[in-house]
Amino acid sequence: MNNTCDQVRLVAARNSIRESFREKASIEPADVPDAIKVANDVATILRQNLVQGRKKGDRYELRIHKDTERGDNDTVKFPGGKTVKIDGKKCTDR
Repeated sequence: MNNTCDQVRLVAARNSIRESFREKASIEPADVPDAIKVANDVATILRQNLVQGRKKGDRYELRIHKDTERGDNDTVKFPGGKTVKIDGKKCTDR
């Protein structure tokens, strides 16, 4: 993936986020705290689970940062410290 592809995806993500916020622009005041919590949870998931990579020769260089979730592929972590155990099956096993 190159910077152009990253930029296209970044712009698309920003537009999607902006549109979602516009759709919620007229929510009831009582619903604002829940909407903010959802937005913060999404931001946390994205910050912890997405990394940028760049191909260098026959390998990829990943930009891992302090917030990147590290662990095995047997569990998935969610905001608030909740986890779910994956059954270990491959997609082809289903």
